Amino acid sequence: MTRTTPPRPFDVEVLFPELAAYRGTTTRLHPRPGSPQVSDSSVGGPMLWPATEPWPVCGEAHGRGRGRRPADIHRYRRILAAAWAREQSLGPTKEERDLLAELYLEHRLPEMSDTDPLPMIGLAQLYRRDVPDMPPGPEDCDLLQVFWCPFDAHGPSRYDLNLHLRWRQSREVGDVLAVPPQPLVVGSDGFVPEPCVLHPEQVVSYPFAGLLPEDLCARLDVWDETQEEEAEQSADEIAAHAVGYQYDLSIPPGWRVGGFASWHATDPYPMDCQTCRTPMHLLLTIDSSEWDGGSGSWKPLEDRDLPAHRSATPTEVVVGRFGELNVFDCPTDPDHPHRWSIQ
Repeated sequence: MTRTTPPRPFDVEVLFPELAAYRGTTTRLHPRPGSPQVSDSSVGGPMLWPATEPWPVCGEAHGRGRGRRPADIHRYRRILAAAWAREQSLGPTKEERDLLAELYLEHRLPEMSDTDPLPMIGLAQLYRRDVPDMPPGPEDCDLLQVFWCPFDAHGPSRYDLNLHLRWRQSREVGDVLAVPPQPLVVGSDGFVPEPCVLHPEQVVSYPFAGLLPEDLCARLDVWDETQEEEAEQSADEIAAHAVGYQYDLSIPPGWRVGGFASWHATDPYPMDCQTCRTPMHLLLTIDSSEWDGGSGSWKPLEDRDLPAHRSATPTEVVVGRFGELNVFDCPTDPDHPHRWSIQ
């Protein structure tokens, strides 16, 4: 099933004609639970990975011998979803609650040292044919594969992520690795994605307000404040939701490729390539939700009748404290190290 973003509540270029000069596009990926194949773009699906090529591992020293087992996480989710899907359900039965408690337990691996090679989790793979806003990438590469370490214990702060991006030419992959290695335990269940098929949709987007010219940003702020005041004075519950530039007219929520990064959790800061100092472009946004209370106007038409708790987090991936991860790449040389920001 396709996913269709509803028309925006206002034509922002009618309100602010100068925004036309900043118009861009982004591809909303719309991941939804399914059974993707290695030949499909997916989140949490099987990777088109050569059988003779080493699987990405995290070699950075950090604790990795305690956590939940990925198989337990998947089973926990299935049991809970099935329990709440039953007609007139009161939730899990006592037997199910006992099993859920067992599946939620952490496990210790005393034989695991802090430097043992730790298989990364295949997070997503994107074929160029499916994603209009996919950046050029290395010459002739048509597939981007994204991996991460299932522990946020990296960098100077010991709370950073460890991402690995791999571009490849899909036609050059011969025998595919049938059973990829998996970490025995993970630091958080939010690192373990549920297999999802994608429904890519290209939509118009505009920059984060704080990155626009100062006078235009100030006018947008005034307009937002006016919308909030009118919503507060309205007796109409539907109209009581204030339409805002940032939440409704500029940057869509959810997983997407290309477009503009949101800086709603921090002030914007330069994302320059640390190799050549070129300003980097947004490559991929990994979001903890497809929409929330503030961005509900982006909810696809096909999902409008689904309860939010069942559809807003289809991948089960959680970034930080339910935020989003923006991954940037160098437009001069895609082989230069990527950077990211959590918002």
